[in-house]
Amino acid sequence: MVSLDRFDTFKAVVEAGSLTAAADLLGQTRAVVSFNLKRLEAELGVTLLTRNTRQLAVTDAGERFYLRCTRMLEEARLAVEEARSEHAQLKGTLRITTTVEYALAVVAPAVEAFRRLHPDLDIHLSTSSTHADLISERFDVAIRLGRLLDSNHRAVQLSTFEVFVVAAPEFAGVDTLEALEPLPKLAHGRLTELSLTDPEGGQHQYRPGNASLVADSAAVLQAFAVRGHGVAVLPQWLVQDDLSSGRLVRLLPDHRFAPQGVYAMYPDTRHLPLKVRAFIDFMKG
Repeated sequence: MVSLDRFDTFKAVVEAGSLTAAADLLGQTRAVVSFNLKRLEAELGVTLLTRNTRQLAVTDAGERFYLRCTRMLEEARLAVEEARSEHAQLKGTLRITTTVEYALAVVAPAVEAFRRLHPDLDIHLSTSSTHADLISERFDVAIRLGRLLDSNHRAVQLSTFEVFVVAAPEFAGVDTLEALEPLPKLAHGRLTELSLTDPEGGQHQYRPGNASLVADSAAVLQAFAVRGHGVAVLPQWLVQDDLSSGRLVRLLPDHRFAPQGVYAMYPDTRHLPLKVRAFIDFMKG
């Protein structure tokens, strides 16, 4: 059985024009290239190349064999790529974790569309107000919002979003930090402070200190805000319908919080699974 590696050696010699140039191309010594050529000719029982110290020429048999080698090596390359593609198809299970609110608003619709493209892939979507441990809980990817804390995992930023100060209509008209200060605050357990820019470009740190209610769910804060219990800082994608319907109003409309990030985090592995890479690319798109 003739080795495909010897076919490749012969092809490299013909295209490079010399044993030395082919050896450099293949990352081998000239002696190894010469040995493989001699073995190939012995196994085939024909002379493929005539060579002396000054030049190398391809025989008629060698020319015909070169054309077949080229086609054969291309077929072999395509076969390997096809086999690897089959192995790398989006199959099995993709395990995702994120918050309940972001899952309902963004991730679940995206998962539905992603599965239509990859029907053989099963998806387990877990929602929690706390950050799951990707390794111990065996998640492939976590969608995290806000500031990205130091982590041993890798992360890709998918997008950004705005956050607004909102409250029930009875609090309407508050447009300065001084007017906001005495109002009851509804705070998220993980939100300690946010950078805020006033209309004149001044920089401030918003801290919902002495909050009347603290929760670990943005949806809970949203519900309490709608019922008139106080002021909350919430993402636009969560409260836009409430703002449009008048259930909530935006306070400090001329102030701007720093945009918040949406990140896909995944374990720091040597080879990123195709299903994870494909899902992250889909979410970025």
